[in-house]
Amino acid sequence: MEILFAMNVVDLILAVILDLLIGDPYWFPHPVIYIGKLISALDNRARKLCKTNKQIKVFGGAIVVIIAFSSFLVPFIILKISSDVFLIYHILNIILLWTTIATRGLHKEGKKVYDSLAKNDIEDARVKLSYIVGRDTKSLNEYEIIRADVETIAENTADGVIAPILYAILGGAPLAMMYKGVNTMDSMLGYMNEKYKYIGFFPAKTDDVFNFVPARITGFLICLAAPLVGGNILASIKVMIRDRKNHKSPNCAYPEGAAAGAMRVQLGGTNIYFGEKMYKPTIGNKIKELGKEHIVDTIKLMYGSMFYLIILYVLYAILVIVMCFWR
Repeated sequence: MEILFAMNVVDLILAVILDLLIGDPYWFPHPVIYIGKLISALDNRARKLCKTNKQIKVFGGAIVVIIAFSSFLVPFIILKISSDVFLIYHILNIILLWTTIATRGLHKEGKKVYDSLAKNDIEDARVKLSYIVGRDTKSLNEYEIIRADVETIAENTADGVIAPILYAILGGAPLAMMYKGVNTMDSMLGYMNEKYKYIGFFPAKTDDVFNFVPARITGFLICLAAPLVGGNILASIKVMIRDRKNHKSPNCAYPEGAAAGAMRVQLGGTNIYFGEKMYKPTIGNKIKELGKEHIVDTIKLMYGSMFYLIILYVLYAILVIVMCFWR
């Protein structure tokens, strides 16, 4: 039992290292692509079959069940089939875990916006930003582009880095992949506009539940990483706690508030999603003017929070193994 636990720890660490080394290569058939295709197919089916908003809303609940169940079941079956062959099992386990983590990809895509701004190419920055945010980027000025990029990196530190690792710790690759399916549903359907507010109701609420604990843990991990960007841990926690409700999501203000507190900047404000204005309160204190250098600082906070989580997990694993052998 101790050996199995230790191997799972090693598999997760190797998956994190693999993500740091190669990220999400475009040539690789990433599971999220197929999860996204299934969600799109179900969305289209719902709009053809359902005649009322209530029916569409119920169908959104069915999408949650289908995506969550299939996202868990597929990796579970793959690992179950290969469990008798030690090497194949662990190779597949590492690959599956790797596909749930998006640290390098988030770094890469967020940094592209910074690089465009550094070249004073605001049009290209808007295009690069549009690949990673849901809001309309066509008319954003430089400040708004920076704010959107910083908020996205901070929020996705929870969604794309910390949460998958936490679920992998709790339930291995199948649970981490289930989380990925739920999060992808929210990214595609969870908008409170006229088109998605019915079909996206249950996907959005399910994502809120799945992210409730990870978002809060991410916030505290980002606060711990505050010294990496010249911030103060206690001051960051204070801002995060104070502004934790300043967001339409019950979770997003935790990582965003922690990042704002660490960098001593202000985030939040009005955004446009699919042509509709969404009014949001501000998060953080405007001690420093938000600049493009804060994109790089947010990436540092992302890495810092991830490394703190891995270190804490390894220490816990060592303690468990030592206690087991001591008995």
